[in-house]
Amino acid sequence: MRPSYCMVNAGFWGKEKGQLHRFFPWSQVSIPMNEPLHLTAGDCTCTETRLTGSIRVTREQVAAHPEWMSDAGEMEWDLRVHKLVAYHVGYGASRFFRALNAFEMFWHAEGMKTAFEGWVRLNGEEYRVRPETCYGYADKNWGGDFTSPWVWLSSSDLVSRRTGKRLQNSVFEVGGGRPRVFGFALNRKLLGQFYYEGRDYEFNFSKFWTGSRTFFDCTETDTQILWKVTQTTFRAKMEVEIACNKEEMLLIHYESPDGFKRHTRLWNCGNGFGSVLLYEKRQGRWHLIDDMKAGSVGCEYGEYGA
Repeated sequence: MRPSYCMVNAGFWGKEKGQLHRFFPWSQVSIPMNEPLHLTAGDCTCTETRLTGSIRVTREQVAAHPEWMSDAGEMEWDLRVHKLVAYHVGYGASRFFRALNAFEMFWHAEGMKTAFEGWVRLNGEEYRVRPETCYGYADKNWGGDFTSPWVWLSSSDLVSRRTGKRLQNSVFEVGGGRPRVFGFALNRKLLGQFYYEGRDYEFNFSKFWTGSRTFFDCTETDTQILWKVTQTTFRAKMEVEIACNKEEMLLIHYESPDGFKRHTRLWNCGNGFGSVLLYEKRQGRWHLIDDMKAGSVGCEYGEYGA
């Protein structure tokens, strides 16, 4: 028998990085079914439009409870959530495939570009969060286990190298790894989308009629994690090269929904940086739409047993 619980995970990146965990038995959690999201556990709440909560973990608790997988510290937050651009991955997350429990891991990014507003207090210091100065993101994963390898990149902090201007209505996202369908692992697959100034460019292997193909490589050096991703369809191509400094990254700690902890080196950060190139095919040739500098890149990479 395994325990059933809700874990609230709050973290922060940088050289003084950390992650704080708070646990609730399922008997103390409220999440109405077949209604809009409204999860409540103690003073922690999560809805589509607001996040509130607090965590406090002492050094003594960390030493006494290694199973909490937590650092020491305290955080409080009250954030209003404005989801501006969504990424719907397609029929793979449809009601039919969810009912069949077809995939080992499902993914949906309702807030691929999200504006947050409110405040966060971290270890006694308060930070104001404003929509015009944040590059927010919100998604959900669910199922029985996580994918391996695990790859994720996303950013709305984009500046065009062609014009020198910041792109106010753009965001890209790449995610996946090696999905399992009805227990069978597919070859290395990623889903991707670039919402470029109001135009959608999707790279989705499940929509085979678009000719979607993906090539990616993730490597670890002594100081950085590096991602290289190229995605193409009959219509468009996206080339992404991102780096992130390991000294600013977290190694995320949590169990899979089935109760096992298989990811032991799952790197995570929001301080990635690099470039994104977007092309469109016209009369059989690739034409560059834009060459962009990407900052504040949300990034993850990990493999079982790595």
